[in-house]
Amino acid sequence: MRPHYIILSYQAFKKYFQDLKEGDLIGIRLPLKREEIGLIIDLINRKVEAFPSFLSQVLSSSKTLQAEVLKNFVLPHTFVIRDKNTLISAISELSKMGKGFQKFVTKDDRANCGLGVRLWNSLEEIFNVAGSPVLPFPFVLQPFFENIRDIRVIILGKYYIEAYERTNPYNFRKNLFLGGKANSYELSEKEIKFCKKVMERGGFPYAHLDLIYIGNEGPYISEISLRGGIKGAKISHQAYEDAIKKIHQEFYKKWEEKYSPVEYLTP
Repeated sequence: MRPHYIILSYQAFKKYFQDLKEGDLIGIRLPLKREEIGLIIDLINRKVEAFPSFLSQVLSSSKTLQAEVLKNFVLPHTFVIRDKNTLISAISELSKMGKGFQKFVTKDDRANCGLGVRLWNSLEEIFNVAGSPVLPFPFVLQPFFENIRDIRVIILGKYYIEAYERTNPYNFRKNLFLGGKANSYELSEKEIKFCKKVMERGGFPYAHLDLIYIGNEGPYISEISLRGGIKGAKISHQAYEDAIKKIHQEFYKKWEEKYSPVEYLTP
């Protein structure tokens, strides 16, 4: 009987994919394309597990999936638009709310650094281009709120927590990549608890989270990812990587205790 595998490279994952079974662990983040996500379903069916969890991995790569799975934590009136029918339904619901929304924001499913975020003057503008190369399906649709505060939170297991507020007086996008500025922010116990609830729901052992406040309302989750840039953060790149490594090593040790003997597979 072979030892249980801990897969530590994509090459090893591809090589041993057909042999994986219960007690084996994927110890990396898989660089799967949208059409390959079905492989995860197969692995789960075989009771193969992953660290970080499969759920956290697919959530990290899809804003629409985040909006659906983390619905209890996201901004109010957030819709996932997958085709013209879901867009028409969202337009109908927004029209019935009578909130007086004047502008709207869309987020491309897999874009990063604010590059897939667009501001629209009306729902009619969105309807006219939805499904085209300008605004491909799927995407996230939200009302635009003028008085939003944007706070980036970095939580690395038990080893590190940091937050900073992102501001940009020249652009509605707060991203530092697009000219935003970072100011240190002290998280409250309520905010830390909120972040950990989001991480627990999504199976994240560590994460970058974007918290949103609309005036005094919030926090809400705007986005979450396993990894992200640390520009604007106090933590150094080396300290960041060391913390991630410790989290993984601790998990592997627990896995060894549960499923010994274990073999680590790399290229």
